[in-house]
Amino acid sequence: MINRFILIVVFVPLAIVLIALAVANREMVAFTVDPFNPGNPGLTVTLPFFVFLFAALALGLAIGSLVTWVRQGRHRKLARQRGAEAENLRQALARTPAAPAGPAPSSGPALPKAPD
Repeated sequence: MINRFILIVVFVPLAIVLIALAVANREMVAFTVDPFNPGNPGLTVTLPFFVFLFAALALGLAIGSLVTWVRQGRHRKLARQRGAEAENLRQALARTPAAPAGPAPSSGPALPKAPD
C-alpha cells in the first residue's frame, strides 16, 4: 500500500516534470572541454540540452551520495564495534554456567523488619 502511494504521489509527478523538461530543452548544444579553443572538434560534444541537464543531475546525486557515505563512516565503524562487543558478550554469557536456583546470597547482615 505504501509503495503504491509513493509511486503515485512522488514518482509520477517527478516523471511528468522530467519529461516536460526534456521536451522543452531538446535543442542541440555544443559542450567543449577546451576553454581556449572552443571550436576544437576533438574536445567538443554536441547533444540535446536535456542530456547535459540529466547528466549534471546524475553527477550531483553521485557526488552527494559519496560525500554522505564518507561522512557517515564513523557511525558505521561505531556500529560495527558495538555489534562485535555485543557478540562477544553473548558468547561469554553462553560459556558461563547457570547460577543455582535459590535465594540470592546476602552480602551482609539482614535488616531488621519494620514494626507492624
